[in-house]
Amino acid sequence: MNDFTHLDKSGNVKMVDVTDKMTTIRIAKAEGKISMLPETILAIKDDALPKGNVLTTAKIAGIHSAKITADLIPMCHQLNLSYVDIEFDIESNAILIQSTVKTKEATGVEMEALSAVSGAALTIYDMCKAVDKSMIIGRIKLVKKVGGKSDHATEYRPKVGVITLSDSISSGNGEDKSGPIIIDGFKNTGCIVDHNVVLPDGSEELIPIVKDWANKGVELIITTGGTGLGPRDLTIETLEGAFVSKLPGVEQALHAYGRGKVKTAMLSRLTAGVVDGSIVICLPGSTGATKDALKVLIPTIFHSFHMMKGEKH
Repeated sequence: MNDFTHLDKSGNVKMVDVTDKMTTIRIAKAEGKISMLPETILAIKDDALPKGNVLTTAKIAGIHSAKITADLIPMCHQLNLSYVDIEFDIESNAILIQSTVKTKEATGVEMEALSAVSGAALTIYDMCKAVDKSMIIGRIKLVKKVGGKSDHATEYRPKVGVITLSDSISSGNGEDKSGPIIIDGFKNTGCIVDHNVVLPDGSEELIPIVKDWANKGVELIITTGGTGLGPRDLTIETLEGAFVSKLPGVEQALHAYGRGKVKTAMLSRLTAGVVDGSIVICLPGSTGATKDALKVLIPTIFHSFHMMKGEKH
């Protein structure tokens, strides 16, 4: 049962926690159809029904339905919708209803798009039921979803390597917690992660290992640790000189997400760039920072490997 996001481990209903999800532009489109007699279609076109203009009223109802979806469906999140539109395609014996809903939030608007179509269809039914008892509402479905994890979705999975930099962990006086989080995070998405090493802070082996892994086909190398403000935090300084090019967008996305959760994230240092054809991303050593980074990087970072091969953005 715990495979269902709306059920807890005991099988009880719960609301999905989207607090840590990234805020992105999200779009959903849905459609449905209401069939009716041809003469009812003509009456709608001629604005000859006793309750008034059917399609104008249905459009308003559809927009309103999208806006109150959280009130209608118990486990839906309340969202600040930035756009809702309803379009009608009039056929000889049916009306196709199409909705488009947009937001910039942490979860999608599929239910809002479906609610918009449903509300519009029910309103058409209500306004025409006095003259047509044959109407049937059906074929309501989601047509398109954009944003969130589905955005820039790609089946490609790079070969990943993870380097932990820490004096205490390398000496055996500490436990590596961030490294395994990164390894498990990428393995769970289907990546091969068979390169992993722990080095002391400021290790002279860092650059040779990165270059060796890159030559062996490791396409994405993640380092964790050694990015603070202490005298031994030398990871960024060590790697900066090896970058052929930088990835400021990755750095900005990681920083922005962290600052949105914890104010002290403004003190964190991180960097990203390309070394010998491999993408190298340096993360702080805290478990919180690595968990946050996985939310930012997966799956969007996978799209970069298509770009590096000359494919379209």
